[in-house]
Amino acid sequence: MTLLTLVVWWVMDISLESSATELWQDTIDLLIQEDQPAPFVAMLQSCIPLSLEGSVLSVKTNLRGAYNNIVKNQPVVEHYLSQAAFRDTKLSISFVKQTKDSPVQEKSEKTSFNPFTSVVSPEEIHSWNESSHQNTQTSHTTQRKHLSKKNIIDAKKRNNPLIEKKITDETSKLTFDRFVVGEENEFAFEQALRVANDEKGKGNPLFIYGSSGLGKTHLLRSIQNYIIENDPSRLCVYKNATSFIDDYTRAMRNKADGAPQILTEAYQDIDVLIIDDVQKLAGKAGTLSFFFDTFNSLKTDGKQIVLAADRTPSDLGLGAEGFDERITTRVSSGIVIGIEQPSYEMKVNLINTFCERIHNEAVTEGLTYLQGTLSEETIQYMAERSGQSIRVIEGFCNRCVGEQTRAEEKGKSITRDDIDKIASTVWPKETKIITVTKIQQAVTSRYGISHDDLVGQKRSQDIAEARHVAIWLSRNLCDLTLGDIGKNFGGRSHATVKHSIKVVDDWQRENKQLYDRVFHLQRDITEGKSE
Repeated sequence: MTLLTLVVWWVMDISLESSATELWQDTIDLLIQEDQPAPFVAMLQSCIPLSLEGSVLSVKTNLRGAYNNIVKNQPVVEHYLSQAAFRDTKLSISFVKQTKDSPVQEKSEKTSFNPFTSVVSPEEIHSWNESSHQNTQTSHTTQRKHLSKKNIIDAKKRNNPLIEKKITDETSKLTFDRFVVGEENEFAFEQALRVANDEKGKGNPLFIYGSSGLGKTHLLRSIQNYIIENDPSRLCVYKNATSFIDDYTRAMRNKADGAPQILTEAYQDIDVLIIDDVQKLAGKAGTLSFFFDTFNSLKTDGKQIVLAADRTPSDLGLGAEGFDERITTRVSSGIVIGIEQPSYEMKVNLINTFCERIHNEAVTEGLTYLQGTLSEETIQYMAERSGQSIRVIEGFCNRCVGEQTRAEEKGKSITRDDIDKIASTVWPKETKIITVTKIQQAVTSRYGISHDDLVGQKRSQDIAEARHVAIWLSRNLCDLTLGDIGKNFGGRSHATVKHSIKVVDDWQRENKQLYDRVFHLQRDITEGKSE
């Protein structure tokens, strides 16, 4: 290839890349204007436009989750792409795993020679060829350095006892691709993906909270699996709080062997620390002190921390007096996100996804007993009968698909009675009787007030809130009339009780913290945890 040909090719390449970049940005702008979901737009923004050839725009991404979601929604993207191009335009997307050095090398190669400011002499051509030879040698040196760096990382992983040597098949399935996104968890999903991609921002620490079974562990394991797959140079450790406590107690039992120092160094050496079920640390003063020191060390070094719990940081009650406020402040200093219970619409989406996945995997793996196909009407009824835990809903779907498969073998379909029977075994009816007295005891304990204050006439902010919440819970958990509830609260009238219920309904729509407080109180009462 002559130098002149090289220059012409280089100019054409820059032109094609520029046109592709402009068209891609115009397309993303259109999607934003049309209020397309923010996580999907973020995935598109992660793509790098390569070229525009005729009516085909080529882009690439090194994010596997982004690739799969964009392919799934390709007609939508092409619709806006065609609008931006003012003609029918197709999208060609490729998934490319890259090293961190690749983008930098590409850039340096394209900016090292500028044809618009150079007059090339024969001497310069000779110099160019010499430079090319040197560049080849340099690339070999860089490759050796890269190999050396990989060896160091591999050694660090082997020597760090916290790194999981093998991820189980079940855990490996907890990926972003398999996470069902809805309004209830969209923001948590988006922020988890940002952490996985090492996007610097305010999300450190990232704290996700919500009831058991809503997908917190799935998101945390998705971050870990994504980093292992796409950025193995980052040392990522996932720990359930119970395992974290065990690490500390074992180290303290082996002080003579230097175990505490070894454990400290092991935790401070990692790049991403993920701790699940943080609420289990409450009351463990020694472990909390170790957690506090580890947290501060990692944060100071710019390392990422991800935490999950069943309640907000302020409701955790972490540690003994003197630790509580400092730890709460630290874990709340980044982004705190709640995952809400699934709505009916979300349940339909979940059940659709789970049943389709069960069917497809059964076909692939030859599991003839799970290849039934449920109708839309059946799925809607399943959503009506299902509970709130997404994890339990998935098991419910397995049972229903199995029942449908057996019915199909007889030329029939699963009935509502069949679904009711399965649902009753998965979510048995609550037989425990909940009384106003139990509710009042739970509320006074949570708010730190006396029973006399709760049912009396005092109107300070804390007492008024506690009284409104107790009345609201009594209405929702007890089979009593408004008048009967009023009698249990100092003889309050029907209208006063009705007002309290409306106040709490309004508060929960406007105040996320109060919504969580009421939800956790209700859960503790129904599960007997408040007794």
